[in-house]
Amino acid sequence: MTAQGASANGTLSGKASINSVELTKQDVPLSDAHRTTLERKLVRKLDARLLPILTILYLLSFLDRSNIGNAKLDGLTTDLKMTQADYLNALTLYFLGYVLFEIPSNIVLKRLTPRLWLPTLMVVWGIVSTLMGLVHNYAGLLAVRFFLGATEAGLFPGVVYYLSCWYKRKEQHFRISIFFSAASLAGAFGGALAYAIGKMDGIGHKSGWSWIFIIEGLLTIVIALLSYALVHNYPDTVSFLTPEEKTLLHDRLRADSDALSGETFRWHYVRKAFEDVTVWLYCLCFVGCSLPLYTLSLFLPTIIADLGYAAAEAQLLTVPPYFVATVLTFATAWGSHYINRRAPFIIAGAILAIIGYIILIASATTGVQYFATFLCAGGIYPATAITLSWPANNVSGQLKRAVACALQISVGNGLGAIVGTQLYRYGPRFYLGHGFAIGYLVLVSAAAALNWLVLARRNREKERLLQSGEVSEKDDQESRLRLGDEHPLWKFQV
Repeated sequence: MTAQGASANGTLSGKASINSVELTKQDVPLSDAHRTTLERKLVRKLDARLLPILTILYLLSFLDRSNIGNAKLDGLTTDLKMTQADYLNALTLYFLGYVLFEIPSNIVLKRLTPRLWLPTLMVVWGIVSTLMGLVHNYAGLLAVRFFLGATEAGLFPGVVYYLSCWYKRKEQHFRISIFFSAASLAGAFGGALAYAIGKMDGIGHKSGWSWIFIIEGLLTIVIALLSYALVHNYPDTVSFLTPEEKTLLHDRLRADSDALSGETFRWHYVRKAFEDVTVWLYCLCFVGCSLPLYTLSLFLPTIIADLGYAAAEAQLLTVPPYFVATVLTFATAWGSHYINRRAPFIIAGAILAIIGYIILIASATTGVQYFATFLCAGGIYPATAITLSWPANNVSGQLKRAVACALQISVGNGLGAIVGTQLYRYGPRFYLGHGFAIGYLVLVSAAAALNWLVLARRNREKERLLQSGEVSEKDDQESRLRLGDEHPLWKFQV
């Protein structure tokens, strides 16, 4: 039960959509082997059509939010006459805008279409990102960072919600993790790109840091304009699926999810998200991930430069830790998908990152500290990818899930990222920031373990009720819509 429902814009919706699907069903039932082959072919087609463009969108989003760390090494704070406190305030303003517009943006996506909303968001944040290269003072940078956060706020929760319209629950986790891997890939790409762009210092009477923002912002705008043709709406409206494939997709989702429940907007469904304790545990998991995730992406160039490397060398040396993080994100996502478990992998990633931060605090040896950044990145990014996919897998119905995904990121950024951006002010060893990162990663482990227990208990209770005959196993749209993830046949992924 994990997909988006009805609207007048061509979403999977209501009885009319389902009736049209029923008319296209094959009269002869498929064998299990043949159906499995057809499903694999369908999923491969969906992966090829949906994931590349969405991953590129998030790569550019993460690049545009974190490239300020690269710009700092190329003279941003010096040219704008900013103190370390001023720089941290600029980082904080981004997340304030992000938090404020997270849930409203997901509600707008529910009412509009992905093809219209997601590329338009990207065009606007690309313009804002480009304007960062034209600021001349601290106040201008603050304003632009706030609006960058506001315009980027809707992408990640919107895409997580959107993917649930296409994939079965078990399939979503791996796709969301692939999508999120763009964050670590952006770190590697950003470091290499910043090294090259930094050589443009003085061209057009602009500093190298200005060109970082301008070129990367213009790249975002170009890709955004192309993405209007590449981002698809919902299965009923696309032309790349045959009628038979649409029928198969509908059947898959109807048997597995709430995709065809025809849910309409009601504040009751919004309230249910706020009343569910597991939604808040998902939030706490991301609170714990958010602080080390964003502080590492924003301060890794500075941390490496403080080891004694020149700015250009530090830009390049950020690439290997992010590359390792990308590989581990893929590997962890596959392992979690293969054994169908979430919490153990989140806890393992948090522990690996904790070890990295302990080494950063305890060791003064340059090589050992640099090695520790691999552990930090290699633990944080995989754990965050699974954390962000967890509510998308487990929360139903549609609007409750949309709010839960947006709430997770809003609360996580509000209590994690915003706090973290104010902690890295005492270099070069950053004991305060690293210490808080360890504490937040302990929170990740505790929240994931507690949610594991809560979800497992709910599964056992549903199984007991079914076996005792106290509840009906009736599985229809009306009961799915009414009960959501409280439906007795809904099993939580732990």
